[in-house]
Amino acid sequence: MNKNKVYRTALLGLAIVWVCLEIAGYTIVLFQHSRKIPDELEKFIAEKNLRDLQAKNRQLAGRIKTFSPRGTLILVDTAENRLYLKEGTKMLREAVVSCGSGEVLEEPGGTRKWVFDTPRGEYAVQSKLVDPTWIKPDWAFIEEGEKVPKNFNDRIDEDSLGDFALGFGNGYFIHGTLYTRLLGRNVTHGCIRVGDADLEAIFQKAGSGTRIYIY
Repeated sequence: MNKNKVYRTALLGLAIVWVCLEIAGYTIVLFQHSRKIPDELEKFIAEKNLRDLQAKNRQLAGRIKTFSPRGTLILVDTAENRLYLKEGTKMLREAVVSCGSGEVLEEPGGTRKWVFDTPRGEYAVQSKLVDPTWIKPDWAFIEEGEKVPKNFNDRIDEDSLGDFALGFGNGYFIHGTLYTRLLGRNVTHGCIRVGDADLEAIFQKAGSGTRIYIY
């Protein structure tokens, strides 16, 4: 091998080494940047989420302030069977009540089914009744194993609802009871039963439109 060929071979080797070093250096730079970009992106996302959360909290705080309780309120805890009569944040009266049993009644040989649960949510007093009359629905007879009457007068019950009733929609009432020994237990068909003294105090204080919160 002559000297020129050896020289060219050496130069080619140096060139290959240089190219490899360049490629390696470029790869390292790319790797460093590839790590840096996600870190910055993660930081940006975290900061944005924090700003969004703070904005939502400010909006929620504004809504809570707007809906802070004013006037007469009725709160019903269906799990504890307690009714709270309040004036704003001031507690006026606490009553032991009975709420829905949650039991299910199915019509024998039929397709109808009833769930005896007290509805949850925000409601308002829609009607105030003195000496209320209960028009017994079909399920009241089916539950007792009786035939559903054809005569309307056979549905009239003037005793079961007590002296007063506050209607809050869809046939549900806060009313009196003949079964005071069962107060504090979930035994009703969905209405809220209250003892006589507590019911009268609630009835006198609540007016049409009084808000009822059931949970």
